[in-house]
Amino acid sequence: MVFVPKTLSMKSLSILGSTGSIGRQTLSVVDSLPGQFKIVALAAGSNLEELVSQVERHRPELVSVAYQKLADEVSRRLREKGITPLPAIHHGREGMLAVGTHPQTDIVVSAAVGIVGLEATYEAVKLGRTIALSNKEVLVAAGELVMAAATKSGRELLPVDSEHNAVHQCLRAGRRSSSREGPGGPGSGVAPGVLGFTSTEPTTTGTGGRTFRSDIDLSAKVGGLAPEELLYPEVRRIILTASGGPFRKTLLKALATVTIDQALAHPNWRMGNRITIDSATMMNKGFEIIEARWLFGVRPDQIDVLIHPQSTIHSMVEFVDCSVLAQLGPTDMRMPIQYALTYPERVASNQVALDWSKLKRLDFEKASTRRFPCLRLAREAMKKGGALPCALNAADEIAVAAFLEKRLPFLGIPEVIERVLSRTPGVKFASMDDVLSADADARRQAHEEVARYATACAAAL
Repeated sequence: MVFVPKTLSMKSLSILGSTGSIGRQTLSVVDSLPGQFKIVALAAGSNLEELVSQVERHRPELVSVAYQKLADEVSRRLREKGITPLPAIHHGREGMLAVGTHPQTDIVVSAAVGIVGLEATYEAVKLGRTIALSNKEVLVAAGELVMAAATKSGRELLPVDSEHNAVHQCLRAGRRSSSREGPGGPGSGVAPGVLGFTSTEPTTTGTGGRTFRSDIDLSAKVGGLAPEELLYPEVRRIILTASGGPFRKTLLKALATVTIDQALAHPNWRMGNRITIDSATMMNKGFEIIEARWLFGVRPDQIDVLIHPQSTIHSMVEFVDCSVLAQLGPTDMRMPIQYALTYPERVASNQVALDWSKLKRLDFEKASTRRFPCLRLAREAMKKGGALPCALNAADEIAVAAFLEKRLPFLGIPEVIERVLSRTPGVKFASMDDVLSADADARRQAHEEVARYATACAAAL
């Protein structure tokens, strides 16, 4: 019997971060499913060779790069290749916004690294676009605003990160609260964000008139939502798995002399430099804890982290009857990307599959906050809320860059972040301008702390 995959209706895609790892793999998924997707807009940074190749193959209507000079160069290269008609070529902030809000887009793949993709993703959410979310900064820095916008627009954020994607898949087996269903009603498959709030106003939770902000305040004061308020009342906890990175077994005293090459030598995944360093410090898992709180509407104390060095189980969901569902797969991002692009359908794929013959064992161990202090910092920032998660992300980006530039030792990364958090006021965000302002303040403070750290080290010598 020959299996014939179900044909999806054509979907139009815009990709923020098309030349990065997730962007390139998204286009690989598109190529593997001919006739299913149309690329309408691409945003890149400065990798013009890759972008020109993507334009030549997919013929988007609009592209964006970082600067005007790069935009002129892209235009020249495309003309040399005889590509007609030329796409509209934009740059900078306005270019990112143009890609994220392209009027023909059905799905925006948010894969730009860093804060650069935040505003464009937020505007896409407000316009009711479906978001395939890979950019961690979107929910870490501005989770409250983004989820309120998703609630109002009645569209879903579909996680691309392998861990949250795994949770999303496992949760499909559990009961969703009927009081927090999406606008289509129970079983409709239409959800206002993954949280499932029912109001048409951006600050209303649909839980007896309480405001969205009061939900957050309650979580910080008494540990989170009551059982009847949870989106998935049958869930006991979410377990995010972590490889443990390259220093899972390294002697603690040896971490003081970690080199850049050692920190970039991830045992399982091939990723960009920042996320690889974040994996080594396990700050990436700290970010994922914050993301999971927003994506799945669970209390902070319902999110655990477990080290699983094989990275075969991407995450697990434990239900109130103590049953545990786990999602297994290869260490290949094309699987979660395809899931997000084709959801709610499952489409046949011959690209990636788990090789059971190579699966000999599955190991697990607790994640030590002594070895990985960034986990503790992330939980503290999530608990205090307000501007602190935004500052956490900004300080981490500056500290990681300083480490990669040999201006900060490996153990200086969490120290700089903790100092910045101690200087960050616990203000609430009312607008995206507030988020961007807090991000800029935290970056300035992080630069100051890096310089102060370097001065102290020099004086000690």
